[in-house]
Amino acid sequence: MAEVNRLHFNEEASTYDAKHSKLNERLTKEIQARLDWIGVEWASVDDDDDSSQDEDEDVDEPDESEDGSEKSLRSAQPRREVRLLDYACGTGMMTRALAPYTTQCVGIDISENMVAAYNSRAEYQGISPDEMHAIVGDLAAADGPQPADLLTHPRLSGRPFDVATVGGGLHHFADPELAAERLARRLRPGGVLLVWDFAPHGPPREDGARYARGGRSVLHHGLSEDRVRAMFERAGVGEGFELVVLGSGVSPGHSHGHDGHDDGEPVRRQVFLARGQKAV
Repeated sequence: MAEVNRLHFNEEASTYDAKHSKLNERLTKEIQARLDWIGVEWASVDDDDDSSQDEDEDVDEPDESEDGSEKSLRSAQPRREVRLLDYACGTGMMTRALAPYTTQCVGIDISENMVAAYNSRAEYQGISPDEMHAIVGDLAAADGPQPADLLTHPRLSGRPFDVATVGGGLHHFADPELAAERLARRLRPGGVLLVWDFAPHGPPREDGARYARGGRSVLHHGLSEDRVRAMFERAGVGEGFELVVLGSGVSPGHSHGHDGHDDGEPVRRQVFLARGQKAV
């Protein structure tokens, strides 16, 4: 299944952001509107209603670079250190949604083309690899993380992460529960696991192995709230578990492994966000 996913997303990498621009934009807004709900002590959060300065005071503002790069804004003032691990990161949608509130983002993806796209976008924005960088790897392989030295990589062997994310990846995994467990081990006590994915929208696949051999990268047609809750609890990140369904749904298209149509009509999938905290 891992090889099916790798090949599928290698093919999708160059056009992925364009195909999913509306979905990515919506998810980014939904996530950024729920920073308090996610429950991480972020590096910084803008709050226009809670300013310690009067509007009339003469305040020295940090200068933006000529290109207005995110890097210059992120490094303008000292910030609390907050590390993000973005698993199955793809081109970096979850990273980009949360980067303004963190100090370091590390992506992992099985697709080398997705990792290249992630890193190219960061470089284009002028963000240093120390702040944002992805590596190729499979954290959820049944026989242990791959490559074998993945966890000794300098970007993973530092202090534990404050937040780990999986954006639209669980339904592609052979064993989502194992992935959650492996991610929980990388979190500090009190750290948060945050995922988005699809609610159930079809019968469970009993022919998963044949389906994968046929070149399709989906084994789970959505995940129920009960399953996600049990997954978080088993992984040790069930404290304060919450799951919210976002609006009226989306049309994901075939890049997420769905054909996106039913009898010729676009199919809308319910999307959820779920969060849970590692016990202190």
